Amino acid sequence: MLGIAWFAMMWFGLLMVALIAAAVYLWRRHHGGGNDTEVPGRLQQGEARQQVVEMVKGMHTAAEGLHGRARVKALRNYMDSMSDGLELASEIRFPGSSSPKGEWVIAPEAQPGRRILYIHGGSWVAGSPKSHRAITDRLSRLTHACVFAVDYRLMPENRYLDGIIDCRQAYRWILDNGPDGGAPADFVVVAGDSAGGSHALGLIAWIRDQGLQPPNATVALSPSTELMLTSLSKRANIKTDVMLGPTVRKLARIPTPLLWWATVLGMRVLPTNPIASPLRGKLNDLPPTLIHVSESEMLLENALRYAEKARAAGSLVEVQTWPDMVHVWHLFTPLLPEAEEAFEHIGEFLSRVEAGSN
Repeated sequence: MLGIAWFAMMWFGLLMVALIAAAVYLWRRHHGGGNDTEVPGRLQQGEARQQVVEMVKGMHTAAEGLHGRARVKALRNYMDSMSDGLELASEIRFPGSSSPKGEWVIAPEAQPGRRILYIHGGSWVAGSPKSHRAITDRLSRLTHACVFAVDYRLMPENRYLDGIIDCRQAYRWILDNGPDGGAPADFVVVAGDSAGGSHALGLIAWIRDQGLQPPNATVALSPSTELMLTSLSKRANIKTDVMLGPTVRKLARIPTPLLWWATVLGMRVLPTNPIASPLRGKLNDLPPTLIHVSESEMLLENALRYAEKARAAGSLVEVQTWPDMVHVWHLFTPLLPEAEEAFEHIGEFLSRVEAGSN
């Protein structure tokens, strides 16, 4: 009886915390200010840059006023539409029904033995191989590799861990399977952006721990390296991050205890778990890793912390920053000149890695 009473009191206490937190949230929402995002300096200049800003703002507008599944659906549809009208040089090929879900992106000169596993971003609730074809097509042309963009399971209809499992299975699969069927890989890269960059960094640590054949290199574009749940309103670059800033400001109105519990219940994993926050894990013996991040985005600080910790553990990690770029500006190739510069830098990094391994 004592145990049952304690259990009931615990949940009653949590309920009271939630009710109080909800009341505070509603008050803050009623009295909160408007959108005060500042467009980074270089993005204010030029027609192409302004077009990028409008596309990013369009993502927020598409989901404005919507909630729950309707909001998620709007975000997914908008992100997928970003690839409409793209002139792709690559062939899009879908694997058989017994293979992991995803698509092969194969440039004309791509070699079947050269493979990249690409993990798309989208806050683990949106995005798809289609939404990121601008990146995967460019990577295939750049590296002469066949890119497998994994279509991992998304929240909220699936567990966060389900997406992790899909990425792990996809990596095992591409080691022994190319676009033409079963064949060993000669050169393998794991790459991803934003939430997919988090999955990529978590994946290479898991590969190390499992004793699997490691990738030759890792590329993480504006990666999430740690779930940010504390002092959100005081985060650096919250006003200059055109893509993430508006959402984070809304989250900052939610009291931290409520936000913590909502994250645990929604993701079904503790925010401190290295699976969700690669920065919290062991970063020794990792493959050569390249991180790209904008100096104007909110994920800058944690990306730098990840690189510093990995280097201290003996891993080779390079960080290249760009001033005044939107989060994952690589998506806007070839429209944005800085996106092309970033891909050229990725090509140089992978060439150096490959030359050093021969």
